[in-house]
Amino acid sequence: MDVERKSGRSFVRARAAFVAGSLGLLLAVGGCGASGDSMDSGAKAADGKAAPREGFADGDGGAAASAAPEEQADGKAAGKKAAPKPGGTHVIRTATLSVEVKSVPKAAAAARGVAEGAGGLVASENTERLDDTYETSHLVLRVPQERFQEVLRELAGSGKLLSRTSNAKDVTDQVVDVESRIATQRASVARVRELMDQAEKISDVVALEGELSSRQSDLESLLAQQASLKDRTSLATITLDLTPPDAPGDDGSKDEDPGFLDALGGGWDAFVTMLRWIAVAFGAAFPFLLTAALAVVVWRVLRKRKAARRAAPAVTAAPAGKDGASAP
Repeated sequence: MDVERKSGRSFVRARAAFVAGSLGLLLAVGGCGASGDSMDSGAKAADGKAAPREGFADGDGGAAASAAPEEQADGKAAGKKAAPKPGGTHVIRTATLSVEVKSVPKAAAAARGVAEGAGGLVASENTERLDDTYETSHLVLRVPQERFQEVLRELAGSGKLLSRTSNAKDVTDQVVDVESRIATQRASVARVRELMDQAEKISDVVALEGELSSRQSDLESLLAQQASLKDRTSLATITLDLTPPDAPGDDGSKDEDPGFLDALGGGWDAFVTMLRWIAVAFGAAFPFLLTAALAVVVWRVLRKRKAARRAAPAVTAAPAGKDGASAP
């Protein structure tokens, strides 16, 4: 009995130890799992916290990176607006040349050929003859902007260059302003026409017609300005004066002191000029002098006749003598 009791107690104890060991093992496994889960969750939380930060940093960097090209693009665009390309500028170029040439007609023909060969034209030409030998020419040439310097060099090298001036005026802002105003005015004209199509009253139609006429006139004025700017910016203007060498007034002889022959020639010219003016004055006064002379002659003739008539009665009446007879 005691042995059985002891064996039973030992069995119970062994069983209890087994159960306790199993429970301890289970608790240890559960604790490890919990600690692993907590570590995983902590790691996940840490990763989650780091991820948003990294994502945020990446987002900032991405935004900065994306903003940087936009700012660079905007900077480039601003740079383009601030400094437009040469093809987008509008410049009015003018130049004035004075050239001394041996033969003015040949030089004028050559200048016309240069301008037309460059794709330009001769706007005006004025040739003046100083005397039987010398003449001068004044030409206004219009040439394309891209051939301006080339034509200028050719004209300056055609003879002895006496003077040269050139000017360039940038009218890009004016051209852009006129184009913008034209676009606005066209839109305004279109709106007035739409209102005219919708108008039903005659008074409204009349008022809109007046407004349309005014705006159309403003549009035509702007278009004329645009055409003028286009013409002056597409074609440069060159004014060319051609003079021969030793032309009267150009040889510097007037700067020298006059001599006896010069004085004699000047006096003779003055004398001839005086005689010429006297002759002119006499010719202008001759009709009046002739009329006055005829009037004097007629007055004298009439006066003589009147005197003769008064003297005739005195001659016919003879004076009486002492004896009453008439005197012989």
